[in-house]
Parts: sequence; C-alpha cells; structure tokens
Amino acid sequence: MIMSTTGITSPLPVWGKLYLDEFISYLDIERGLSANTTNSYRSDLEKFIGFLSREGKVGFEEVERGDVMDFLMEEKGRGLTPRSLSRALVSIRMLFRFLTLEGYLRRDVTEVLESPRLWKILPVVLSIAEVKMLLNQPDDENKFGLRNRAILELLYASGLRASELVSLRIGDVNLVSGFVRCWGKGSRERIVPLGTKAAEAIRRYLIVARRHFIKGTDPGILFMSSWGRGMSRQRLWGLVKSYVLKAGIGKKVSPHTFRHSFATHLLSQGADLRVVQEMLGHADITTTQIYTHINRDRLKEVHRRFHPRG
Repeated sequence: MIMSTTGITSPLPVWGKLYLDEFISYLDIERGLSANTTNSYRSDLEKFIGFLSREGKVGFEEVERGDVMDFLMEEKGRGLTPRSLSRALVSIRMLFRFLTLEGYLRRDVTEVLESPRLWKILPVVLSIAEVKMLLNQPDDENKFGLRNRAILELLYASGLRASELVSLRIGDVNLVSGFVRCWGKGSRERIVPLGTKAAEAIRRYLIVARRHFIKGTDPGILFMSSWGRGMSRQRLWGLVKSYVLKAGIGKKVSPHTFRHSFATHLLSQGADLRVVQEMLGHADITTTQIYTHINRDRLKEVHRRFHPRG
C-alpha cells in the first residue's frame, strides 16, 4: 500500500508491485537479509513507487536520475532526516541494480548517484523563455488546445502540484478575484493567486471548450478528459511531455517542473521567501529555501560565462 498526499492509502500500481515483490523475495531468499531489513526496503520503495505513480510513470524504464532526486527532495520536505534519506537512496539503488542485472532494465540510472548532501540537489527549472515556448504550444483552435493552454498557464501561475490541479473543481477557481483554492498535503487548504494570463486562459476554456467534454452528467471537475471525467495525473504528465518535445526543450520536464519554475522566478524577481512558502503550501520554510540556492547557482553561472575574469 502507498500513502497518497491526502493521507489515504491506495494499492501499489501493478507494474511496481510485481517487481518489488520479486526484489524483496531476492533479498529474503538469496541475500538472506532479516525481516526487519527487508521491511525497511519495502517501506522505502513503496513510497518511491507511489511518488513515481503520482508523477505519471507507468514503469521503471521511464525513470530518470532527476526523478530519484525529486523524490528525495520531497521526502526531505516531509522532514526525513539525512540518515533516513540515505537509507531510501540505498534501497532505490539496490532495486535498480537488481532490475538491471536481471535484464528488466537496459541501464541503471542510479549508478552515478552517490549518497547525497541533499541541500545541494537542485531541481530542474525552466527559464522564462522556455516557459513562454511551452505555453505557446497548445492550439487554441480546438477544445483540447484550449484546455491544455489553461492547464499549462495555471501550473506556471500557481505552482500547484499535479494532484492538486487534477482535483480542482469549477467552484475552486474565482476568476473575478483571481484566486484558486486547493487542498495540499495533509488536506491543508490554501489560496493562490491566478494571474491575468491564467485567468483569461481558464475563462476561454470554460466558455468555449469545457461543455464539449461533458458526457451525460457534469461531474463539476474543472479540467475534464475526453471521456467526460476528471484527468488523471498520468494523462497530465503525458500532456506536458508532448509539449516539451514539440517545443524542442532538452530538459527533463514534468508538471512538477512548473512548480519549481514558479517558485524560482518569483524569488528571482524579489518575492518574499515566506510568501512563496505560503503559496507553495510548504509546512517548513527550509523546503522553500532550496529555490534560493538555485538563484545563487544561476548567478554564479552567469558571472562565470560573461565576466571577463569569471
């Protein structure tokens, strides 16, 4: 079982459970590890697989190095100690080594990962120019393009998590006041500004396109799928990935990348750290401080590239 962001347990995805059970059996029978040790591995890896599922992954072959780092950063934000984080990384590395040796994976994306000093692990962030390129990809001439533009605009304008965005209902968005209401981890409610561009994109989607997605009874979900239901996190991840490819952006981008970019761009423009913390819904300000490190690293890189004695 995995724990969702709402605190409700849900079953592991089939693709994850099969490989995890085989790996735990290997540790138990072939490696002879104790029950306590194998239970620790299972606990860490169930959390990891749950994170991958929320990010839209449907198999270990889709996992990249950045996914592992994003998971560790999320766990750090939940308050895990460096020792617990290092143990989680060991569990992940052993699983991927096993999957590679058994021929289930062609490459082990974790082999270059050392025990991290997590405060130096920085998430992928889009530049402002790259964000504009992505936001310009949807075709406004059809219902899917209008919906998808509204989704991308909202992701960047609000910094919502993927699970928060797909759970939004029409009543959660106030286009007059320019705010969106969502429920984050631990069912904590927060109010986040929309911005004029996102509000306009959502307004156009609601007026022109949304009614064409309804099949029978209107479920009241803001962003609907072609089946007339709410969108899944997996569909959202695929949607973002398709526009990243179309835009020719070489970075590994997921819906969560918009959240990273949202925070980084706000801080780079002088926003107060505690205000950004509130908009992101971080319980601990140390989680938000990672984005100040990104700004410092970017400044160093700009200085190195352009200063005559850099």
